[in-house]
Amino acid sequence: MKYILALDQGTTSSRAIVFDKQGTIKGMAQQEFRQIYPVAGWVEHNPKDIFASQVGVIAEALANADCDMSNVLAIGITNQRETTIVWDKDSGEPVYNAIVWQCRRTAAFCDQLKERGLADMIYQKTGLVVDAYFSATKIKWILDNVGGARQKAEEGKLLFGTVDTYLMWKLSKGEIFKTDYTNASRTMLFNIHTLTWDEELLKLFDVPSSMLPQVSPSGSMFGHTAVEVVGKSVPICGVVGDQQSALFGQLCVNKGDVKNTYGTGCFLLMNVGDKNVQSKNGLVTTLGASLNDKPPYVLEGSVFIGGAVVQWLRDEMRMIRTASETETYASRVPDTNGVYIVPAFTGMGAPYWDSQARGLVCGLTRGVKKEHFIRASLESIAYQVNDLMEAMQKDMGSKINCLRVDGGASANNFLMQFQADLLNTDVIRPKVVETTALGCAYLAGLKVGYWQDFNDIKQNCQIDKVFHSTISKDQRKLLKKGWKTAIKKARLSK
Repeated sequence: MKYILALDQGTTSSRAIVFDKQGTIKGMAQQEFRQIYPVAGWVEHNPKDIFASQVGVIAEALANADCDMSNVLAIGITNQRETTIVWDKDSGEPVYNAIVWQCRRTAAFCDQLKERGLADMIYQKTGLVVDAYFSATKIKWILDNVGGARQKAEEGKLLFGTVDTYLMWKLSKGEIFKTDYTNASRTMLFNIHTLTWDEELLKLFDVPSSMLPQVSPSGSMFGHTAVEVVGKSVPICGVVGDQQSALFGQLCVNKGDVKNTYGTGCFLLMNVGDKNVQSKNGLVTTLGASLNDKPPYVLEGSVFIGGAVVQWLRDEMRMIRTASETETYASRVPDTNGVYIVPAFTGMGAPYWDSQARGLVCGLTRGVKKEHFIRASLESIAYQVNDLMEAMQKDMGSKINCLRVDGGASANNFLMQFQADLLNTDVIRPKVVETTALGCAYLAGLKVGYWQDFNDIKQNCQIDKVFHSTISKDQRKLLKKGWKTAIKKARLSK
């Protein structure tokens, strides 16, 4: 038997999943790694932890599938986007920790760019708002703050990559230095119209072009793994940022298709076809996955803290032992008893883009119990997704009739039902919710002929459950009003 191996490198864990031709998971392994918080609002990873955890789960996933690398026809890679790694070209050693997409250390510099009137120029070229979320300011910070880094970069001795680039470099022992359109489009250095690194932006952020990887379509022959690293030379044929990968995995390949991924953050994406859509409501435009040099445009809204609020309940608040317990606790009470939680732990993403906002709990009374607190935390995820959906519908000038969902938290029936109630839209959950990994697997498999075409893949799509709205219009209006009030308070607590 031949399989496709998907490497899913996420914000809090690395996974490897073995897929067969029916899109069924034959084996899977996952390993969490260390989160580093040097200063309030800063988030880092050790690149060596990322790579070690990713390689570590490969053997375990293959063993769980009762196979080895000789059974792997191709590898697909999907990754946390925007996270920035700079390493030495010769030694391969990182010059600093990976600066994670959630990190807010460059927020003040972003404010300066806005004050200089550069936001519109950057948006016109990249489709992105000026925010610390994206890679460009992170690269600049490393070059400006790590001793000797600026000089080495100008001498052509340093390389930059998002996580996909770093993984390919390490898996190939330095033979592959590439990325794909989806990851490049999240750096704030890539022109999404010319599909090239933009000279004006490189000059603005003071990033030498020698640091930048070659950019290819998501479904491409990127290169081969080194035998010394994984035991066999296997082609890497699918590379795609995690959210665009989930969009592809849900087969949202037609204009108007929408999905939301409930991961560490939440990411609502719509395929808008071959013509760029400029948002007037705080969303960004990015590039989607493709097998050719004409990637589709994608409208996207990002929530910084989605499933991460559940990790907070577990690790910091110690209210739960496992994420799955949240559904049980939330279902024990009919509502939140008036409590709203805004998890703006690292500022707020779309549609607000407020780096100074901070998390808060409001509406507390003596009668509030742990169950109310946990329910309010889960509801906060759905409220944030609703904000994105409202912005997207305004930009498109039409109502979205259904939302396809995936990601870990999509397994939570309470959350999905509440999401449908808020949106007044059907929420559709597939049987295989690992669509992020499935997307890069499909790209790799299509490239090597494991699957012939989209029709071949469509046969794999099966729906697990459709959630319909069950509340009244007045109830919905009241819930949203309370949330909007809480948002205003979070944005005032600067």
